[in-house]
Amino acid sequence: MLANLHRSAQVLWRLLSAVCVVVTVPCCKSDPHEPQTGSETNFLDHCDSSCGDGLTCLCGVCTKACTGDNECTPFGASTQCVSVVSQPDSGTTGSCQQGATCDMACIRASDCNNLGAGYQCETGFCRKGAVICPANALAPGDETREIQVDGTSRTFLVHVPPAYTGNAVMPLVLDFHPMGLGLDWEQANSGYKALSDSDQGGFIVVWPQGLEDSWNIGPCCTTSKTIDDFGFARAIVRLLSTEACIDPRRVYAVGFSMGGAMAYYLACKEAEVFAAVAPSGMDLFVDSEVACQPSRPISEISFRGTADTVVPYAGGTSNPPGYPQFTSDLLGAVGTFQKWAALDQCTGEPSGEDANGCSTYSTCQDGAEVTLCTTQGGGQAVGDASIGWNSLKQHSMP
Repeated sequence: MLANLHRSAQVLWRLLSAVCVVVTVPCCKSDPHEPQTGSETNFLDHCDSSCGDGLTCLCGVCTKACTGDNECTPFGASTQCVSVVSQPDSGTTGSCQQGATCDMACIRASDCNNLGAGYQCETGFCRKGAVICPANALAPGDETREIQVDGTSRTFLVHVPPAYTGNAVMPLVLDFHPMGLGLDWEQANSGYKALSDSDQGGFIVVWPQGLEDSWNIGPCCTTSKTIDDFGFARAIVRLLSTEACIDPRRVYAVGFSMGGAMAYYLACKEAEVFAAVAPSGMDLFVDSEVACQPSRPISEISFRGTADTVVPYAGGTSNPPGYPQFTSDLLGAVGTFQKWAALDQCTGEPSGEDANGCSTYSTCQDGAEVTLCTTQGGGQAVGDASIGWNSLKQHSMP
């Protein structure tokens, strides 16, 4: 954006409900068309001297000054001043200045709605236009990480494929393990790790670890009822969005058995974070146990076996092996298929099963698709990652 672009009232509107980020501003960079403040607030207008609307021109960027949280409260209840330090570049010009820029932290696309059209949630902040990749790019390989969620330390494993350079956006897949088996089992058996390396373009995949090797969803299947596993998933997405070049429009959830339930209910509750889901070996709970009310039509593809003795294909009561204290009532494979079709406002009839046993409602609201892949005589098993990924990657956040 050139320095002489008209500064309209929209600039001030962009600042409403924003996070005011205190920045130690280095000597101004020599290129006026680069983000100047070091805080990546490149969605603000560039300037030469004046900005209007009560904004200040600091190092070529129109910004709103603040020195403490009390100065941020007029912009929204969640605003705060957070110290950010950037180092001077070589070849700088002008005087070093202390200043502030206003930024809007986010985790889901709707967090940026009041900024107007074209804004997305990327690298943890609302941005317009092309994604700006964080400078501290993750290196390819596996790394076990910890994160604090509501005062509880949570663990996850992240795999960055060899194709990742940090210079271009890449999808993110969260892969949830089944009850009684941890992230190591899911990593070894789901197929998504190998697929992330071999898929053209690649994707980053994460295996979260549930407390008690399970997930806190409705009546089943953990005694840790105060744990927010959906908040855990959101926290992972937010953290990695600040550390890797994640495409905010292509974040997906997959999982097996109770991990499949996590994928389902992230679609039900977090459709503004996850673009599509691919559960396997699991169905939706009946509404009286856990309601599913996605905020938008969202694509899903599920994998089921007709001879599943743990999660009955026809629906009804499920008793996880080794956990007699936990029971749940499920809609069944076809019932879940039809429920998603209704949630996504699909019309017409689903397609006939293809060679992989997959049937699809393809005429759904906002381009969503609902697919059930059935293995005749099959038990509870992980789905085909290749089929799942080929479906997921066709769908991005609207």
